[in-house]
Amino acid sequence: MSTFLQLHLLTAYAPSNLNRDDLGRPKTAKMGNSERLRISSQSLKRAWRKSDFFTESLTENIGVRSRKFITEWVYNHMKDNGLSEELAKSCAIKIREHFQKNKKENSDDETDKKTEKKEKKSEESKVNFDMDQLIHISNNEQQEIKRLVALLINQKREPTQDELNKLIKTRQENSSIDIALFGRMLAGKTEFNIEAACQVAHALSVSAISIEDDFFTAVDDLNDKGKDASSGHLGERGFASALFYTYICISRDLLLDNLNGDEALVEKTLKALTESAIKVAPTGMQNSFASRAYASYLLIEKGTQQPRSLAVAYFNPIRSQDMVNDAITRLEQQLDKFDQVYGQCADDRYKLNIESGEGTLAAALTFVAEK
Repeated sequence: MSTFLQLHLLTAYAPSNLNRDDLGRPKTAKMGNSERLRISSQSLKRAWRKSDFFTESLTENIGVRSRKFITEWVYNHMKDNGLSEELAKSCAIKIREHFQKNKKENSDDETDKKTEKKEKKSEESKVNFDMDQLIHISNNEQQEIKRLVALLINQKREPTQDELNKLIKTRQENSSIDIALFGRMLAGKTEFNIEAACQVAHALSVSAISIEDDFFTAVDDLNDKGKDASSGHLGERGFASALFYTYICISRDLLLDNLNGDEALVEKTLKALTESAIKVAPTGMQNSFASRAYASYLLIEKGTQQPRSLAVAYFNPIRSQDMVNDAITRLEQQLDKFDQVYGQCADDRYKLNIESGEGTLAAALTFVAEK
């Protein structure tokens, strides 16, 4: 059976707007018939994989997620190295088509004609070759693309089909930890999809919240005196404060498979992910709110039992003056309830509690990395 690692975190943020909706206001969700503050899993994962804990120790094992890699690594690089416009375009189109989903597979003849006409007109005028969607490129694939481009520049020619076939790597050929953790989907090349070893829930506040509005002005430094004094800018932004519960579930066995059986890399990855989850906040409006926080509580569970979140502990929102300690108490009570009814839900556990002084970060990282 698979070995699962489950991380349960409680992190308190002062007034902030870490993750905005389409109107620029903090994201929310309904839970237990009350509105909660929310940080999306996408926002959390990006903050973690771009954090220093990943980039400083695992630089050679981190991929790039982009729509622009053909434009930057192929077309622009070829042009910068003296290749003709025609050849640089031709190479970029061939490599892009190798990665791009074929839109015509499920379309009718009329749609095909419109698409062909649109693409032909676009290719005649544009000088960028961005993909239709973000694609996560592993470190190995990035090096393969750059190696091929250097060869094409040197030999002043287009890529062959055999060379194109080597650009996208299978799971066994990849070693990028961000893809191993969070997965990859290539709609037109499903054989190169990689299943995520890590699942991240949206972080939700343990209490009901109300979003406040901050009306602000910026004064023009050269027009701040006398009768003409006025604001150079007027604005409004929403903010809120909350204690968040975050749940992370990792299949250690799948992570090991995704990283080609490299146990040392798995251990480094788990340590980097855990420390990032504890210490790193999303970057939204940090300059305005300085909303940086460490987790006040961390529970790590390890075992082959079926994973389960402890979010049900907060369906009844907390209303108290000692929210952090009450949230910890609720979580541990919920843990005991599950154990009592279903049997021990984990083989081993480690707890870090800032309020009581229990545990250390160093010990938590050692625990999460061990088999």
